[in-house]
Amino acid sequence: MNQAVFKGTLNLTADVLVIGGGPAGTWAALTAAAKGARVILADKGYCGSSGATAPSGTGVWYVKPDAGLREEAKASRYTMGGQLAEHRWMDRVLDRTYENMNRLGVSGYPFPLDEQGNQYRRSLQGPEYMRLMRRLVKKAGVTILDHSPVLELLADEHGVAGAAGVQTQSGETWSVQSGAVVIATGGCAFLSKALGCNVLTGDGYLFAAEAGASLSGMEFSNAYAICPTFSSVTKTAYYSYASFYYEDGSVVEGAGSKKGRSVIARNLLSGRQVYAKLDGASEELQPLLRVAQTNFFLPFDRRGINPFKDAFPVTLRLEGTVRGTGGIRITDEACGTGVPGLYAAGDAATRELICGGFTGGGSHNAAWAMSSGSFAGEGAAAYAAGLGRHAADRTPAGLSSSPLVHRQVQPGAAARAAEYTAAVQAEVKPYDINLFRTEQGLSSSLKRLDGLWKEQRSREIQRTPEGVRAREAEAMTATARWMYSSALARTETRGMHKREDYQAIDNGQHHRLISGGLDQVWVRTEEVAKESVLL
Repeated sequence: MNQAVFKGTLNLTADVLVIGGGPAGTWAALTAAAKGARVILADKGYCGSSGATAPSGTGVWYVKPDAGLREEAKASRYTMGGQLAEHRWMDRVLDRTYENMNRLGVSGYPFPLDEQGNQYRRSLQGPEYMRLMRRLVKKAGVTILDHSPVLELLADEHGVAGAAGVQTQSGETWSVQSGAVVIATGGCAFLSKALGCNVLTGDGYLFAAEAGASLSGMEFSNAYAICPTFSSVTKTAYYSYASFYYEDGSVVEGAGSKKGRSVIARNLLSGRQVYAKLDGASEELQPLLRVAQTNFFLPFDRRGINPFKDAFPVTLRLEGTVRGTGGIRITDEACGTGVPGLYAAGDAATRELICGGFTGGGSHNAAWAMSSGSFAGEGAAAYAAGLGRHAADRTPAGLSSSPLVHRQVQPGAAARAAEYTAAVQAEVKPYDINLFRTEQGLSSSLKRLDGLWKEQRSREIQRTPEGVRAREAEAMTATARWMYSSALARTETRGMHKREDYQAIDNGQHHRLISGGLDQVWVRTEEVAKESVLL
């Protein structure tokens, strides 16, 4: 690793730069390093503790290589996802997830033991998982840049060649010139205060689009999680044990964690508070639930609430693409994006290939993160190795769609970024725009979002920690525009995408929607691989 410091800026070179330090990013870094690449990982937060996985437990799509079990596993969400997943990709992810989970066991992850003394490998505790991943990444010789958000990608006529950003604790700017880049920046939850999502603002989507990549499945982006009104913990799986009530104790008919969230949303929209009680969990199960998701219960314990016996008020918190399936379009088995030198993994990449238009939390998401991260790391390392001596001759430039400057910008930049963020949230949080979608609601919102984008594009952004907030606002604005443009184009209800004005599935729309563009958003269709309909 070569590094030099000049004019207060840290300049580094590597074969592979990984942007993001969650599961996808750390697996990408590990596999790239294993291929002999010199790797740098830049994390917006602290690699090992930031992001959606680190603070929580998660199930994992871990299925033994038994033909019957695998077919059953693949069929479980195929129809729910609108039959947009692909058999071949599900096989690849199941294989790699099985391999990676077994590797974690060998590397010291403390899997619990069953009655026969065998490790139970179908779930992971986020804190232990990500602490181990950080340790493995460092042991592999990867350089980690913590608290170092990216502001823009770097590229030349040959493709993507690194990134530049700022270290938020010191204010020092940095750049990495690399042969290839893996975007593993997570999804976009629009700063909705869902646990672990404070760094998930869609940055990677914007970076990829600025480099010329496209997105896929952005209509599948309106995931809302059931959550106590007083908590940021969004573990909807636990609400499968819940009954839902009104304040007077009467049952909310049709409300539920899987197919009844719309009922909860309609009540909340009408101003009627909904309450939950986990009264479906047996006394034998309750202590096991506490051990599996300790942080789920902390907010209740602090308030003296027993969620198994006491009713508590709930809301629906937006998780966007973090629990949706849309993201950067994948064009090959190495998780390439179609842009030379640029790869994507985890929530930053579309999960349609294994989930179609619905996923939810954990399980498939965790499997996709570790497997796509591995595929992308291998692909990026191979691409960088193929550059040979030409890698050192490159002089890439920044790709930011807004001018990034070192000089002081006009006062009030931080306040403006906060205003833009609030304006985007006002378009994506409301249930009557984003959950219950209509042509009128989506079109009206898009006009306002287009105006917000035009306003932001005309402003200079300083290369400072405050500038990061401005880029986040741009990324969230861009993400919302791709979401709603795709949602308008899909005139049916499929997966998590629900149109109030087109409430049935339309077999004529059994295709993917690809989107892209910055000033002018475009949407086109892409056929699903024929083999997927054979499941």
